[in-house]
Amino acid sequence: MRTTPFLCLVGLLLCGAAQAVTELRPGRGDEVIEQLPAITRVRLAQTAMADPAAAAAQARAFIATARQTGDTRYWGRAQAALAPWWGQAEAPVALAVLQATVQQGRHEFQAARSVLQAALQRDPGHAQGWLNLAALERLSGRYPQALRACEAVARAGQNFYAQACQLETQSLQGQTGAARKGLVALRAQTQDTGQRSWLDSLLAESEERAGHDAAALAAYQSSLQQEPDLYTSIALADLLLRTGKAADALAVLQPLPQTDAVLLRQAAAMRRLGNPAWKPLRSTLREWNGELARRGDDLGLHGREQALVALWLDDDAPAALAIARRNLGLQREPIDWWVALQSARQAKDSSALQQLQTEMQATGLVDARSSP
Repeated sequence: MRTTPFLCLVGLLLCGAAQAVTELRPGRGDEVIEQLPAITRVRLAQTAMADPAAAAAQARAFIATARQTGDTRYWGRAQAALAPWWGQAEAPVALAVLQATVQQGRHEFQAARSVLQAALQRDPGHAQGWLNLAALERLSGRYPQALRACEAVARAGQNFYAQACQLETQSLQGQTGAARKGLVALRAQTQDTGQRSWLDSLLAESEERAGHDAAALAAYQSSLQQEPDLYTSIALADLLLRTGKAADALAVLQPLPQTDAVLLRQAAAMRRLGNPAWKPLRSTLREWNGELARRGDDLGLHGREQALVALWLDDDAPAALAIARRNLGLQREPIDWWVALQSARQAKDSSALQQLQTEMQATGLVDARSSP
C-alpha cells in the first residue's frame, strides 16, 4: 500500500520490486547510455558527510528518487549518505528513522522494525518514526499494533497524519464508511497537492477493498491528477486488469519507469489483448531475475512479482501458490493475500484455499476482492 509521506513531503514510498542492472556496452565513445536524474549529477563527495543534517537531506533526496523511479540503486546511495551512522546504536534518531526507511524500501522489514523500535525508545515523540512503524505493522497484518502507533503520532502532535493513519488502518478492518467520511474530511483541510494525492490514494484502496470499483477508479484518477506516483499508477493498473480493462491498464503503464513490476503488468495486459509483444517482456523479466540471482540478491524479497509472473504469464498456478505462500511470511498486504488466494483457486487446491482464508480472517483484513 502507499505509505505515509515524510512530514516534509519529499516523496512517497514505493514497496515495489527491484530492477536488475543490465550491462550496456557502448558502440563508440560518445554514445549516451543513460540520462541520470539531476540529483546524481550533483552528488556530494562520496555521498557520506560528517554533518548529520546534510546527510539527512542527501538521504531524503535519494529516497525520493528511489520512490519516484523505482530504481533500487538510489536506496544504496541513501545508505551511503548515512554510512557514518548506519547501524550505530547512538545514531541521531532522525538518521536511524531514515535508515529504517531505506531498509523498508529494500523489503528488509524486520530489520527496519527493529531499528525503528530502538529509535522510538530513545525519542518517543518522533512522529515520522511512529508513522513508519504503523506502515510496517499494517504491511504485516498487525492492525491493533498499527493503531497503537497511530495513537503515538497523535501524542507527538501530528493530528492530521495521525487521523489518516487511523483511518487507513480501520479501512483495512472493513470500516469503509467511516474511512471514506474521515478521508474526505481530511482532504478538505489541505490544499497541498501531495497530501491530497496521498489521501485520494488511501480512499481508492479502501473503496477497492470494499468492492466499490467505480469509486476506487475515480479516486485513483484523482490521486494521479493531483500528483503522479508510481505506486498509485501500478495500483490503478491492477484494478483495470482485474476488471477486464487491459487496454486501459496498458495506457496507464506506458509512461512509467521500466521496473519489473511495470513490465510484468505490461506483459499481462498485452497477453490478454492478444499482442505477441508480451513474450519478449517475459524473456526480459527472466533475464532480470537471473541478474538478481547472480548478484546475490535474496529472490524471496520479490515473491509478490514472482508469484504474479507464474500466475499471469506462465500459467503455473501451483508454482504461483508456493511462491505466494512464502511471500506471506514476509509481507501481508491485501494484494499479497489476493495473489495467494487467486493462485489457490486456479490451482484447484481447496485445502490451501481454506487455510489461506482462515489465516486472512485471523488478521482482521476485510477485502471483497478475495471472495470467490
